[in-house]
Amino acid sequence: MLTFAEYDRLDALDLAQLFRRGELSAEDMCTAAIHRAQVVNVALNAVVYPLYDQGLAQARATDAARARGEQATGPFAGVPFLVKDFGSRLAGVPHTGGTRAYRDQIPEWDDELVRRWQAAGLLPLGKTNTPEFALMGVTEPELHGPTRNPWDLGRTPGGSSGGSASAVAAGIVPLAGAGDGGGSIRIPASCCGLFGLKPSRGRVPCGDGVGEPWQGAAVEHVLTRSVRDSAALLDLEQGPDAGAALFLPSPERPYSEEVGREPGRLRIGFSTAHPLGRSVHPECVAAVQGAARLLESLGHEVEEVALPWDGPALAQAFLMLYFGETGASLAALRDTLGRPARASDVEAVTWLLGQLGRSYSAADFAAARASWNVHARAMGRFHQNYDLLLTPVLATPPLQIGELQPRGVQAALLRAAQQMDVSGLLRRSGQVDALATDILEKMPYTQLANLTGQPAMSVPLHWTADGLPVGVQFVAPLAREDVLLRLAGQLEQARPWFARRPTVGRAAVGEAAYSGSA
Repeated sequence: MLTFAEYDRLDALDLAQLFRRGELSAEDMCTAAIHRAQVVNVALNAVVYPLYDQGLAQARATDAARARGEQATGPFAGVPFLVKDFGSRLAGVPHTGGTRAYRDQIPEWDDELVRRWQAAGLLPLGKTNTPEFALMGVTEPELHGPTRNPWDLGRTPGGSSGGSASAVAAGIVPLAGAGDGGGSIRIPASCCGLFGLKPSRGRVPCGDGVGEPWQGAAVEHVLTRSVRDSAALLDLEQGPDAGAALFLPSPERPYSEEVGREPGRLRIGFSTAHPLGRSVHPECVAAVQGAARLLESLGHEVEEVALPWDGPALAQAFLMLYFGETGASLAALRDTLGRPARASDVEAVTWLLGQLGRSYSAADFAAARASWNVHARAMGRFHQNYDLLLTPVLATPPLQIGELQPRGVQAALLRAAQQMDVSGLLRRSGQVDALATDILEKMPYTQLANLTGQPAMSVPLHWTADGLPVGVQFVAPLAREDVLLRLAGQLEQARPWFARRPTVGRAAVGEAAYSGSA
């Protein structure tokens, strides 16, 4: 019999090892995950499309295959898993991207990354909440309602992979699918006390029929509690994808072998300056300064530096992408709706962003896209002197639910945008710049790695005085996930976080045993 306490203290690789040894069944694990979800998901709203019956059927088939003497396939055989409702598609399951316009969209095939997850042995038990079109750094879609942070139900788990982060932090599953086009792995990792690695551009396959999501800025991977789970799954995700526009060669060694290797003496530049000249919360500053002291104690050379990129210029380039891709997403709704999209089909903020995207020219977009290379070159020069860059992930601890909802003038502009095209007026009035600052003021650090294509990670090394997690970000040169994973493994040993867990729902679960046996 498997108790929640037993399930909760094991990462995915530990669970899979017990399964391979015959000490734990796949049904045990999935039943534990489902029971946990039933206890806490009412409060969290992390899982929006449960697949519990399907998952249990797959678990029983996995157990039956083992009973017949068939060798378990994949290092994660039998482990329960959740898939984000954006990005990679899961056959036969709604793929809404957080928008009501797609609530009836049900793909007929699994995308390549889902196939690789299943080949690894993972058993999908459902899909997780995401903001509309994965646009926001909080997870509060009108379609499904807000997802809440298990560390504090009044706060966001971040976004856009907020549903996945909330579920992993709450102990429903040990890992879950996530994607990152502007920080959407690292932001929720920071908010929920998890490890979140954004791989390099081209490292992980994207959806079938998609060459370079968000012009190559977006990439998928997972959110985990342990570093080694993230590394081992990256080994199974990476590799050539037929027809893909870009992929990186396989690493010299498996990433799973990097986690226990000594990182050597690294030269790390750190900064707590705000890229847009705004203020940074003292807890986020303390998180970076504490990480710098820890790194020095581990023998690394750490030095405070000026931010090596032009913050306002990068923000403008990212926002051109943001507006343009939203406009393209709205245009693509025609294929589903059979007509052009209307304001009533999407949320008010999404509609306004799409209007702004349509208001710029192709030349504007091309010029902004070309500027990504300026930032990549700047980081290339930085990495000639420093192995890694250390910054906050966010400029604030986890925000209150609803804190980013438009108010006052912005709310009035949104109402006007639903009635008429106000994009030209907004641009002339300067409100676009105000909107841009509001969007990025709280989360200005993560977009860099998306535009340059570099790997970056959020590591949970700090908790506030009132118990909220605050991650720190490390950015490495392109294709150097190995450096990040070696350092992450060292930090995990030096300042363990795995056992530090939120209390949401645990009193209700207690030590009750779940049904099922090995």
